[in-house]
Amino acid sequence: MAALLNAGNNALNQIYDLEIDRINKPKRPLPSGRLTIAQVWWFTNITYAVSLVLAWLVAPGGRHECFWLVAVAVVCTYVYSVPPLRTKRLGIWANVTIAIPRGVLLKVAGWSSVKTILGVEPWYIGAIFGLFLLGATTTKDFADMDGDRRGGCRTLPIQYGVRRAAWMISPSFVVPFLMINAGAAAHVLTGNFVLLQILGALMTAYGVYVLFLMLRRPEDLAVEENHVSWAHMYRMMFVAQIGFAVAYLL
Repeated sequence: MAALLNAGNNALNQIYDLEIDRINKPKRPLPSGRLTIAQVWWFTNITYAVSLVLAWLVAPGGRHECFWLVAVAVVCTYVYSVPPLRTKRLGIWANVTIAIPRGVLLKVAGWSSVKTILGVEPWYIGAIFGLFLLGATTTKDFADMDGDRRGGCRTLPIQYGVRRAAWMISPSFVVPFLMINAGAAAHVLTGNFVLLQILGALMTAYGVYVLFLMLRRPEDLAVEENHVSWAHMYRMMFVAQIGFAVAYLL
């Protein structure tokens, strides 16, 4: 479900980013001419529809909490990409409308597959990932400044400059993962205490390392097509998600 939702979201965004991608990513299927807009719309609609059907089927105890979370996530993806709202052009609001569905809601949706979402714990976990993406998602914007500027998207690097934007998003690579240790200590997180403490320490150290890569030469963020910090953002998500899974299974 999450994979199809992500596929539909990416396709929708590429439809409305066509002119921007002609500059930033000309080898993508739409700007390169390998696909037509009509074909991409078909792909978008089908993947969204199937993801919603799959979400409806996740209903332990007859609860359809997963479906409603995914439905809200779909709305967020439209708000991000589609005019007249199109928060992608509105600085920090672009980050917010990425962090909510991808960071918060999908983690809570995963929780809903085995347990009710009524309670603090699933939302606390979602907040950790949401706060991480609130800043980390900007790593994709540094190399896209030329096309975003021409497309009227006022991303953080465009609004504040590369160096200042890099410092602005820095807390998101550390603070959310300190919340793992704090949540376990406060018994908000009920997974294996030792593993959660190790995970929090590991992720905090990982975040500090990525900050070192970003802040030692911030100007490189706007030069390299995909700066290493962008790749590390996804790796950090994988490590943190797997770490949570292991801590709760054990």
